[in-house]
This record gives sequence, C-alpha cells and structure tokens, in this order.
Amino acid sequence: MNSLEASSIKQSPNISVIIVNYNGGEWLQRCVDSVATQDFTDFECLIVDNASTDGSAAALTLPDDRFRLIKRDTNTGFAAANNYAAQQAKGTWLALLNPDAFAAPDWLTQMLAATARWEDVAMVGCLQHMALEAGILDGAGDFYHFTGLAWRAKFGHPETDPSDDYEAFGPCAAAALYKAELFHAVGGFDERFFCYHEDVDLAFRMRLAGGRCVQTDKARVDHVSSGISGRASDFAVYHGTRNRIWTFFKNMPLILLILLLPFHIAVNSAFFVWSLFRSKRFTPTYKGMRDGVLGLRPVWKQRQAIHKARTLSSWQLMKQLAWSPRNVVKRDIPSLPALKRKN
Repeated sequence: MNSLEASSIKQSPNISVIIVNYNGGEWLQRCVDSVATQDFTDFECLIVDNASTDGSAAALTLPDDRFRLIKRDTNTGFAAANNYAAQQAKGTWLALLNPDAFAAPDWLTQMLAATARWEDVAMVGCLQHMALEAGILDGAGDFYHFTGLAWRAKFGHPETDPSDDYEAFGPCAAAALYKAELFHAVGGFDERFFCYHEDVDLAFRMRLAGGRCVQTDKARVDHVSSGISGRASDFAVYHGTRNRIWTFFKNMPLILLILLLPFHIAVNSAFFVWSLFRSKRFTPTYKGMRDGVLGLRPVWKQRQAIHKARTLSSWQLMKQLAWSPRNVVKRDIPSLPALKRKN
C-alpha cells in the first residue's frame, strides 16, 4: 500500500471496523491481526480500550496506520464505547468485532457482498464458530420471540454445510455490519444497557425504521464466546434480564405491547421461579427484574420518539417475529419473510 492509497483510506474508508476491548488479554492481538489480514483493504479500524487492567491494550501492536487505539479512562460499557467510536468513524458501514473474535480473511468482503445482493439491507450477520470447541457453532443470527425472548440461532449446534442467505431479526454484535447512516439515525446503541441485549434493541429500532438484516454464512468468524465476561455470570444474568424488559417495552408497538404483555410477564415470571431453584441465579435475576421495572419511566419516554419515526407497521413487524416456543428451546431458525434480491 503506497502513501496515497493509505491517505485515501484514512479520509473516506468504505468500512469502519470497531473493536471494543475490556481485559481482552491474549485474544486482542489475535483479533486485530485478523482484521489486518482482510482481503478487503478499504477500511479503518478503531480499537476502543475501556480502561483495561490486564495490560492487553498496552501490549497491543498496531499493524499499520489504518489502525487507531483509543484509550478511555473508565469502563463505559460495550454500548457507549461503540457509540463513541462510531461518532469518529468515517466509513459508510460500521463493522463490529469483539476482541475475542477472529475474522476469516474474507469476512469484510463477504458481508459487504451480501449488502449488494439484497434490498433494504441495513444489518449483516455472519456465521460464528466456537473458537475453543471444534465443530460447534456459536451462532447464526439473532431472532426475537413475541414474548420478548431473544436468542442466537444454532448456538451450541454442530457445524453443518453453509446455508444460503436468509433474513435474521438482527445480527449478533460480536461480529456484525451496520449501515452507518441508519445506525446514527436511530441513536446507536442504548448506553443505559451497558452491555447484553443491546444488539437486539438496536436491531429492533433499525427494523422499525425500515432496515432489514441478512444473515450470510459466507462471512465467518471464530468466537471464544463469553471468553471475557463468562457465560451465565451474575453480570450477564443481571444485564440480560433487565435489558430484556427494557427492549420489549421500548420497541414493541402499542397495540402489540398491550396484546403481548401477559406473555412477556409470564415468561419473566417463569425465569424468576426457575431461579429460585438455582441459587446462583436468584440474586442477579431478582435484581435484573427489579431494576428493569423501576427503569421503565425513561424507557417509556424513549419509545415515544422511536414510534413517532417508525415506518414499519405492526402487521409487518408481526411477520418478523418468531411465534413457536420450539424455536426458542431448540435455538432454531424461524421462517421470516424472504429477502428481495436486487435487480
């Protein structure tokens, strides 16, 4: 790459890759190196360090001048750090990558290609493999049940042959592509969420604004999967519980909110009862439900602006939700409306 090409990339890259690091340890350098070896080169990479204490940011070697390290004084959370980087990003598209995720060399190429195949695409998800468990999938797109439950499809499933592109409710933000213009138009991630479920909430708002999500198995990453925060930790259970409630109340159109609220209450009550028999789950579940309910007043204010600007009808949204409990239990891929191929 000559100096003229590098200057052009820095001024107006097609894609801005954002990596938010908090104690990413040994994984961070490997993650950054996987971006450096992409066969698509028209990108910048902003690495935001949320006041890590493990020395991962200090030890990081930046591959070239497309990469920039931004250090923050406190841990502001995944949502706020991504928003902070997005405000500085120059790309038409924002590609998010967790510090414990490692992109295949054609990751950016394949995600960008998917946006050219289908109409109204504002989000792209990719196939995630377990980095530490050979032959096991980490996820194939996020989906949303009418009760307010969200899940990552195929999590823990054995690897199968790649599928054709299909519509997901939204991408898992551990490795995803977002259209920058719409990302900013809907306000980016909700920083009150801190982390967990923030990608589902963002996808919901982008859908209400007319954006759609294509899930492409051609774009692949290996993901350690909760390698930093831990699976089912108190932190994850608390934020997942609280943010699930906020996502439902903030985004569900009023008529559907009224009709589906009993089911949402029933599901959350079931989680609470289940936590009574899982001593380690009880406290974070209780606190998450308590803070979720107590925090609804500002959420209700947010929904007024969201639904004033939405272009998606309640009927259209209903067709983009999952309705079978089997989908949730089995982490299956529900059938959503077919994407429209560009001419």
